[in-house]
Amino acid sequence: MTSPGQPHVVIAGGGIAGLATAFFLRDGPARVTVLEGTPRLGGKLAVSEIAGVAVDEGAEALLTRRPEGTGLVRDVGLAGGLAWPATTAAGIWSRGRLHPLPRRQFLGVPADLTELAGSGLLSAAGMARARRDLDQPATGRDGDVPVAGFVAARFGQEVVDRLVDPLLAGVYAGRSADLSFDATMPALAAESGRHASLAAAAAAVLARGSAAPGTPPPVFTTLAGGLGTLPAAVAAASGARVRTGAMVRGLARTPAGWRLTVGSRHAEEYLDADAVVLAVPAAPAARLLAGVPGASAAVTGLGQIRYASMAIATLAYPGTAFPRPPEGSGYLVPAVDGRAVKAVTFSTVKWPHLRAGAGGLVIARCSLGRAGEEALLQSPDAELAAVAAGDLAAATGARGAPVATRVTRWGGALPQYTVGHLDRVAGIRAAVAGQPGLAVCGAAYDGIGIPACVATARIAAGRIAVYLGARARGAVAVMPDN
Repeated sequence: MTSPGQPHVVIAGGGIAGLATAFFLRDGPARVTVLEGTPRLGGKLAVSEIAGVAVDEGAEALLTRRPEGTGLVRDVGLAGGLAWPATTAAGIWSRGRLHPLPRRQFLGVPADLTELAGSGLLSAAGMARARRDLDQPATGRDGDVPVAGFVAARFGQEVVDRLVDPLLAGVYAGRSADLSFDATMPALAAESGRHASLAAAAAAVLARGSAAPGTPPPVFTTLAGGLGTLPAAVAAASGARVRTGAMVRGLARTPAGWRLTVGSRHAEEYLDADAVVLAVPAAPAARLLAGVPGASAAVTGLGQIRYASMAIATLAYPGTAFPRPPEGSGYLVPAVDGRAVKAVTFSTVKWPHLRAGAGGLVIARCSLGRAGEEALLQSPDAELAAVAAGDLAAATGARGAPVATRVTRWGGALPQYTVGHLDRVAGIRAAVAGQPGLAVCGAAYDGIGIPACVATARIAAGRIAVYLGARARGAVAVMPDN
């Protein structure tokens, strides 16, 4: 039961969003409990050793252009552990050749067609079609549209297939034919209304995000011990009570607030709370809200958010396995090329701190699985590692087998921001706003990167703090028992 005079907040979900919410509530009047259904904290953040080197199993880089992620790192005392990439130059492996990824592009939408032509990524006909973006009248949009349809109308299908699709697959494991232009590229979607040319709109977005000449900051950072070390630090700094293996199976309103059902049906317990934050994926959030009166719109919206699965095969090779040392941070692979691996990161090239401890090894993280490729991901670990090694050898000429492999599966991990996503999220939030003492946060809403998840956590914590403050002043009526 809630202690008299001290409100109790329960957060369902121990990923970075749930833990950040607990951290943002640390100075408030409430005691906070975080319930994570799996045996460990962190969600898609995890780190483990391969060939004696600590390498992230999930997200391995933190975008610096949004301050929320690096701000949280600093707030929990890990700023001294920030590490910076040696290179962010990447390529696209297509038609049997590695092409430089144009630097002046926004999620694959080119801002400089001369640079795109120099990459050799498009055929002559494809490049000629892309240049028509500069001359044709503006393409109208009636509400939200798929990325592929709008971009192809401006540049042609080759730009979609060879550039946009691999970039979006690297972020969402999704396909540009399904993903929402407004939700996945909101800055470009807004800017596109001010330009006939989409390349000009992309250039304007890039110009707004650029630093002073000569002082470009690194786009990405990480933690020297791996981003997988961040969740434990946030949990410790939050001061919250954190429980793993505590699956929340039920949520109901009570006269004083909320009651959560925790654990298996054979050993369930009940936990009372004044306020609740759901920091879980869309499907479990919908299940928990299904029995809450007035939450049907949220249940409907959450039920429409689909997820994609992926796997990461991490391979360690002796440096002598490569005819030439890998250059750049890695490469992307368009789906139209028919390869299982959609992206490769050369971790020991990208991150100097990993190279220093690798003893001459080259460690590559190979990402497999796009939306709709679940059959591939059902293969045994050894088969996935072999597929990854085969694709890597074809792209780089690597000889021999890796000396160590690790396969990490992320089933249903990446929400798909399909057309209409922003309207769905607005409907979910409107329904949740009608539930006193309830908030939601996480990757399902405003972005799947760490900074975006942290931003949703701050919003959720703020909503709960306002509610508890108002209730303490007697400005919030206690909900009836219904």
